[in-house]
Formats: sequence, structure tokens, C-alpha cells
Amino acid sequence: MSHRPRKRFGQNFLHSESVIRRIVGSIAPARGDRIVEIGPGLGALTGPLLERVDRLDVVELDRDLVAALPARLGHPENLVIHQADALTFDYRALAGTITLRVIGNLPYNISTPLLFHLLEQSETISDMHFMLQKEVVDRITARPGSKAWGRLGVMTQARADADMLFGVPPGAFHPPPRVESAVVRIVPRTLSDTQRALLPALEKVVRKAFGQRRKTLRNTLEGVLDARDLERLDVDPGRRAETVTMEEFEAMAQRVHDRERSA
Repeated sequence: MSHRPRKRFGQNFLHSESVIRRIVGSIAPARGDRIVEIGPGLGALTGPLLERVDRLDVVELDRDLVAALPARLGHPENLVIHQADALTFDYRALAGTITLRVIGNLPYNISTPLLFHLLEQSETISDMHFMLQKEVVDRITARPGSKAWGRLGVMTQARADADMLFGVPPGAFHPPPRVESAVVRIVPRTLSDTQRALLPALEKVVRKAFGQRRKTLRNTLEGVLDARDLERLDVDPGRRAETVTMEEFEAMAQRVHDRERSA
């Protein structure tokens, strides 16, 4: 392998042919799909995808990888490379009037902020397939009552449906990471204007509620909602955030939103 993986970019390159085939099969790309691959790296997924689509956009930060990728893949005419930071890339501008399918073997150190960045532009995305640290996938797909239930799961599931597809062992990568990985499918839902307007209040409530997980809602939500507010919503102020359902979080957010509008 001619490119030395760089720690600062969180590079772990996928090389397992069986895992690659399984990921491509899960994506099931059609010829006319507009697919965006984040972090193509050495092109392990890029090559098989190029054979199946008319155009493939890739977003890569590492200039050395950008320079080497076309030659590595045989200078394909349907490859469009964007040398850019995926965390700030404008996916809306790339999509235009069409929707994107976004995929990637994401560096563990940027996975959460990148997911939130993409969800902010979710109206232009039809689905996402990501390889992530399994712990992160567990949090994305968590349910109330589990230790993994937290801000990432609530804010993802407020906008999208998420399912873990399969796990991937460390040996599928070079260098092998110290953690297990998993592939997740995230399908954004079409939100009404009312639902979108509620998201800032939901973010405020969820961030406060999970800010100190061991404390009760009575304490964590101080300054946002008091015990009387919670009781009116049929939520026991003595509960902890990890027990709160999506519907209950949305009801809390609605009360905060209504109060801010009337202030």
C-alpha cells in the first residue's frame, strides 16, 4: 500500500472484498443514481460504484489521495472529485434539483458532527449508508431505556429512520482500528414546516436533558422547563433522560417553542 494512513485524518482503509461486496449490495446503486462518496480513500468502494452509475461524486480532504485516485482507478470519465472538507461541503449546491445518495467509510473522529451537517441538508438526500464505529451506530439506532439512548439518537430519529445493517471486524481495514465497526442505513423523512420549526427547541431540550445523564429531568432541564411543565406533559420530573421517549421529547420541545414564540 503506497499511501501511509494519516492519523490526523482518521484514515483506516477498507480492503475486505466480502465486506465491499456486501456494502455495494446494500446500497444497490442504479445507473441514474446521483451518489456522493465521502472519503473515497484508496478507492475500495469507489471502483465498484463507478461500474454501476453514470456519475459518481467523491469528497476527499487529503490532497495526496485526490491526486492519486484517478490513476489508481484508471482515469474513469464518470468520476468527479471534490477536494474539500466533508464537514463544510455544500451538499445542497451539488444536488441542485435532484436528491443525493450519500455513502462513506467515515473517520471516527468526525462521524457525529458530519452526520448532523448532513441532516441539516436532509431535504436534498434520499438515503445515507455509512461505515461507522459500532458504538456510534448503536447510539444512532438506540431506543429509549437503553444506555445508548442520547442526543445523537434523538436528533437523528427526529429527522430520519435508521437501521444497523451488519457489523464489520477490525481486520477488514488497514490499519485495523481498535474498535468494531458497523454499516448503518439512514433514510431522511420529509418534514413539514412545523416539524422543522420545532427542531431548534428539540435540540435545546435534548442537549440539556442529556448534559448530566445521572441527574433527573427536574435538575437537568432547569431554566428550560420546570417540574410543573413536565407534570402537565405527564412526564415525571424524577425520571432520567435515557427513559424519555421521542414523543415525550417532542412534547417538551413544543412547550419550549410555544413559550419562546409568545415571549
